[in-house]
Amino acid sequence: MSAGAPDASPQAGAAAERTRRDAAAWVKARSPAWSAWLAAARASPAPGRRAALDLSQAQRDVERYRALARDLATARRLLPGTRTSAGLEALYLQAHAEIDRAPRWSGAALLALLRDEIPAIVRALRPTILWIAALMIVSAAAGWWLIGTYPELISLFASARMIDDVEHGRLWTQDLLNVVPSSVLSIGILSNNIAVTLTVFCSGIFLGLGVCYLVALNGLMLGAAFAFTHQHGLATALLTFVLAHGPVELSVICIAGAAGIAVGESLLRPTLPSRRESFERTARRVGRVLLACALLLVVCGFIEGFISPDPRIPLLARAVIGAGYWCLMLLFLSGRLLGWTRARAG
Repeated sequence: MSAGAPDASPQAGAAAERTRRDAAAWVKARSPAWSAWLAAARASPAPGRRAALDLSQAQRDVERYRALARDLATARRLLPGTRTSAGLEALYLQAHAEIDRAPRWSGAALLALLRDEIPAIVRALRPTILWIAALMIVSAAAGWWLIGTYPELISLFASARMIDDVEHGRLWTQDLLNVVPSSVLSIGILSNNIAVTLTVFCSGIFLGLGVCYLVALNGLMLGAAFAFTHQHGLATALLTFVLAHGPVELSVICIAGAAGIAVGESLLRPTLPSRRESFERTARRVGRVLLACALLLVVCGFIEGFISPDPRIPLLARAVIGAGYWCLMLLFLSGRLLGWTRARAG
């Protein structure tokens, strides 16, 4: 044992010398490629200002990233803790940042989102949308019965001013155009509608119970308002006001509620290893529906600001506008409204 010991040190030294020579030869052979990559990285514009890449350029960037990963692994094995390894790590991180970034939004991407992705999400949410709509209808019927049976409970759903106006034979919506211009009214209504939609969606984080509460409360308030105005002969006037914008507006609340329920379900019944991952993926996926809801509410705000308060527009015209816009919403959410672009592209 002791006789072989003196030979170990020369052998180890020879092996270390060979490793150093191999490392030096490898660095010398790879240095031109690293210099070229470094020059290209310095000449590359910032990610936000970088032009779109064609397929060959994207493939070249991916291949460079893979080669850098191999070189970095080799440097860490042959030259640990050296400036070469540190430089390759910095270059590798920069290459990773260039290829691992969110795609730039383009017209084609937005069209695909509105035409394909959002309709697919709505189809998946259809059963939930239907039962949330049923909950709203049942709640509205309950609100009608409650106020019809106990009229004094209207103070739970309406302000004292609204109650006073109805009791004196006036609807609280009659003087909207006299108070503020239509454009200002439309913007205020749009902001409120979007805020309500976001609230309904975000309430899904409470395991879906928040959505049920808000949808049921909106249904109760709607039924109570119609029952109270019916008792004072103003139900037709209230229907005239909401008929043009109400169908789409209530449908958007149901859609946002269904998306919120999906978020709550991802916490109750996660489909990924952790609840956090399941929640994040579901929220990203169904959250895209909110874009469609916002677009629909923009038109609702225009209708509610310019058409609904205008007494010169007859009931039949309002019914046509409300039904037509609701059908247009169905075509939009099913993908058929923009389906012609797919046929044209094919």
